[in-house]
Amino acid sequence: GDILDDYLRTDGVWIFTRNKEFYKTNNEKECAEKCEAERNFACRAFLFTRKNLQCLTLAENAKMTVAFPSTDTVLYEKRIYLMQCKRGIGTDYRGTETKTQTGIPCQKWAEKTPHKPKYTPEKYPNAGLEENYCRNPDADESGPWCYTTDPAKRFDYCAIPECEDQCMQCNGEDYHGEVSRTESGLECQRWDAQEPHMHGFILKHYPDKDLKMNYCRNPDGELRPWCFTTNPNKRWEYCNIPRCTTPPPVSGLDSQCLSGKGEDYRGRIAITESGNACQHWNAQFPHKHGWIPDRYPCKGLQENYCRNPDGEKKPWCYTTNSSIRWEYCTIPPCDRTEQGIAGMNNVPVQAPLTEECYRDKGQSYRGTTSVTASGKKCQAWSSMFPHRHIKTPEKFPDADLRDNYCRNPDGDSSPWCFTTDPNTLWEYCNLKRCDDHTQE
Repeated sequence: GDILDDYLRTDGVWIFTRNKEFYKTNNEKECAEKCEAERNFACRAFLFTRKNLQCLTLAENAKMTVAFPSTDTVLYEKRIYLMQCKRGIGTDYRGTETKTQTGIPCQKWAEKTPHKPKYTPEKYPNAGLEENYCRNPDADESGPWCYTTDPAKRFDYCAIPECEDQCMQCNGEDYHGEVSRTESGLECQRWDAQEPHMHGFILKHYPDKDLKMNYCRNPDGELRPWCFTTNPNKRWEYCNIPRCTTPPPVSGLDSQCLSGKGEDYRGRIAITESGNACQHWNAQFPHKHGWIPDRYPCKGLQENYCRNPDGEKKPWCYTTNSSIRWEYCTIPPCDRTEQGIAGMNNVPVQAPLTEECYRDKGQSYRGTTSVTASGKKCQAWSSMFPHRHIKTPEKFPDADLRDNYCRNPDGDSSPWCFTTDPNTLWEYCNLKRCDDHTQE
């Protein structure tokens, strides 16, 4: 395969590093060859400048140092040094775990105390024995290990999770395997191709989604990984990737308060801001919906608690009131003092200031209305559920495609949005013209 397939590419980024070497090369492939051949240090990444044809091999990657924007520069990072998981017994593990499975800090491979090592960087130069990172220089069947800093325990194994190349956690958003056929056996179309299907999933717009080759991926929060197919009559299809048997890694404490948009909120508030009780997520009455807990195992859809599974502006729920499909919930912010949280029940929720009308075609409308003319809730512009589309904030940076607010990015006759109704792709919004007295 291509030598660059082993690297993750990021355009327009420079990283600060002290340990580097300069070379003059003609292209990125030659620069990658310099990185592979580097003997002054373990080359984790390289920078290439197109204008000056300059190549910098680096001992550090973006996980280890500061990154900042730089035009005309491309950063290539070796994937093996970005992986925090092991494949098989982990002889090629080059992650940065520095503690044993019982939490004892590792001894540096180059040091002689408290244990005199058999495996050293000098004796095993290709085993990645840097710092005090867990490694497997002797191909131990139990996986990566290290000498410990406890004089009473010479070595111990490290708790390195298995790579999920062949299975998926959650909905497969982090799947990086190499399955490239759909569940019906169709070959996948390359992500960098626009034939036979044109699409908006371009690598530079989704740099962190690993849209490599024609491998199945889930860049848009679908149920599971998918791809465009090479069959002109079948635009896209899911891929058949099994769910991992091991539980997903814990990503930190589940938040009991509102931080950001509240996507990590796992508290037990189950009432909307207007006082309606929430409908259970596993119920389909009084409102039918697609957010079924079994389908989205990592979204925290427990009981009838307020949640934000779709990137809304804050947690919400379907209501038990048959005439009100859904509403936002009032969640105390994480930066409030305990006294402030205690007094929240007495403070009325202030509605955001909104523009109730639009001028001309509404391309300058920047209000917060998010309901269509028929009363349907708008789908968030950054979401691809339930409708996949190319009207994304990245493709229309000047259109202010925030949250799920009504906008007019494409010069239509008035502001509109995609809807959360799977049967209705889009509708115009419930807005009137500023110079009209009657609602359209």
